[in-house]
Amino acid sequence: MLRSMYSGISGMKNFQTKLDVIGNNIANVNTFGYKKGRVTFKDTMNQTISGASAAQDNRGGKNPMQVGLGSTIATIDTIHTGSSLQTTGRSLDLGIDGDGYFVVKQGDAQFYTRAGNFYLDDDGNLVNSDGLKVQAYKVDPVTKKPTNILDDVSINVNAVMPSKASDSLTLSGNLFGEIGETFTQQIKLIDSNGNGHNVEIEFEKTSATEWSVALMSGNSAPNIGKITFGGTPVFSPSSTTWSLDANGDGTNDFSQADFPAANINVLQMTSTAGELTALVNPNGNSKGSLESFNIGSLGEINGVYSNGLIQTLGFIALAKFSNTSGLTKAGNNLFQESINSGTANINVAGEGRGSIASGSLEMSNVDLSEEFTEMITAQRGFQANTRIITTSDEILQELVNLKR
Repeated sequence: MLRSMYSGISGMKNFQTKLDVIGNNIANVNTFGYKKGRVTFKDTMNQTISGASAAQDNRGGKNPMQVGLGSTIATIDTIHTGSSLQTTGRSLDLGIDGDGYFVVKQGDAQFYTRAGNFYLDDDGNLVNSDGLKVQAYKVDPVTKKPTNILDDVSINVNAVMPSKASDSLTLSGNLFGEIGETFTQQIKLIDSNGNGHNVEIEFEKTSATEWSVALMSGNSAPNIGKITFGGTPVFSPSSTTWSLDANGDGTNDFSQADFPAANINVLQMTSTAGELTALVNPNGNSKGSLESFNIGSLGEINGVYSNGLIQTLGFIALAKFSNTSGLTKAGNNLFQESINSGTANINVAGEGRGSIASGSLEMSNVDLSEEFTEMITAQRGFQANTRIITTSDEILQELVNLKR
């Protein structure tokens, strides 16, 4: 039988595969986060009719003679180039500007996706359209930075932040003035019942290196201590106990026991010639309910409470791979690791993982003009290979007719 016929068959099979991939690309032209496929070919084995010969004294060398036996599929690539972000205005629609993949989980199975159309389920878990749970890093309650604990994202829309009484003051900035000069700043303190009180804190320069500190409200003005400068600033508490009637109702709202000297931090203060920029930051908060939440560019989920405070609830994780083309498509806009993709390097956004754009979704990276052009070339290639088969068939028919 003719070799050309089998070459034509292999070509038809390959172009059929290419048309299948193109058809899938076109079908997903509006699929969020979809990454298009691409088919490449290579020639298959070659039959050697005569080998090459080296040059002789009186005759030159001779090249080999080989007949190819058709083509085969070289690769079916997944093209992971980024695409444009479509603005949706929905806070739970997330796009990735740069490299990186969202991490979602179903039980112990971990998947990766670029489709960021997420939702909240009845338990407050952040999930994708198929209910797989989005993974995020927990927040250290002290440092407010992400920990190394990766877990489900839970947003309790009915969450209530309990009140916390003020028990520390952090002082920063610069104190500057002449002896006898005073500087006053208004602060808000929260008592043990969760009630807020507007109180003034007064600094008075008493010597070249010392400033007295007093809390003032109405007729109550207890001296709580002094700040001594000269190297590292030091706070010295008042030698007498004090109490503050912040409400003016005759009751003690705050006392020396509420603000132990160890909780008054002055290490960030200076006393040099220049501007007066002293700033007092008390801790504590009143009771508040979660009113809304938003997601920042680093994946931080910020809860906004009715008491005016913003609390970070977690950091959405992003994964990066050494070979993204090695990922295996798992359907439903999901990818899985393979032995050639490398292990997922998971961390927060940034550091080479791109940034998160809230209120946006990544569009498909399919280019219709390119796909239709490839479809035309694949169609013509398929037709040309059919001609090889029909021509080979005509030659065989002529051979059969020789017997007549």
